[in-house]
Amino acid sequence: MGPMMVLEELIERVGGCAVIDGGFATQLEKCGAKIDDPLWSAVCLIREPHLIKEATIPGFLSKGMSMEQAESLLKRSVKLAVDARDSFWKVVQNVPGNDYNRALVAASIGSYGAYLADGSEYSGYYGPDIDLDKLKDFHRRRLQILVNAGPDLLAFEAIPNKIEAQACVELLEEENIQIPSWICFSSVNGEHASSGESFKECLDVLNKSEKVKVLTKKAIAIYPNSGEVWDGRAKRWLIYSNFGCHRQPSECFDDEKFKTLVCRWHELGASLIGGCCRTTPSTIKAVSKVLKDRTQAQ
Repeated sequence: MGPMMVLEELIERVGGCAVIDGGFATQLEKCGAKIDDPLWSAVCLIREPHLIKEATIPGFLSKGMSMEQAESLLKRSVKLAVDARDSFWKVVQNVPGNDYNRALVAASIGSYGAYLADGSEYSGYYGPDIDLDKLKDFHRRRLQILVNAGPDLLAFEAIPNKIEAQACVELLEEENIQIPSWICFSSVNGEHASSGESFKECLDVLNKSEKVKVLTKKAIAIYPNSGEVWDGRAKRWLIYSNFGCHRQPSECFDDEKFKTLVCRWHELGASLIGGCCRTTPSTIKAVSKVLKDRTQAQ
């Protein structure tokens, strides 16, 4: 089986919809990690590697590390995840009657705004000086390092605008990446990216790519956060949103709400469903159970 088929094969094997567990930083916090840092959960690669998600070379360099050290930490992030997956798989294969599927490891590539750590990944506004070439330059070396580290998948996550999506697509083509990749957009209302651009505008960038057309069937992935709002300045999660002088409660999803939404997303055609920031293992367990029950009922 070629590398480009590994994701499609998993989706088919589990009945048409696989589960994404993207809330790793939340679990790190529960294990005692302090991630109120511009590096976000990647700071654990430095402080607590035994307890690990996305990282950037400029982020590590800003901490006084050399380029060699920064690249080594990126490789380490993939190795730690792959080793943990392989160790679990080795043990679980000896469990009689287990129905686990071998998990795939996705190397997370966060947005430029996540590196800035100023909340701009939630607005999509990077300022007038950021253009397509600068975004490609920002992502290129990290992409190369992560691919060479051997993940099963690439996950461009929480992309807030069209121009960064275009940068990601062009990089995949220019670097001739041969492993499955997805590009997920952050959204404010289900119809627009965080930048305010419509999903149609953003998806047109993907649909025009010859590489994307040939190598994927464009599976739809949905894995939202819990609904809390990240305060980029205070480096903490809020259960309300600020609109001008007014505060409005955020619509937060508990596990029961997720279970209801999973059914709807599946019916609408999503083939990768899960949770991201502030979701927990119990959330992912609930999502997985709903999908298994639906598959068995078919």
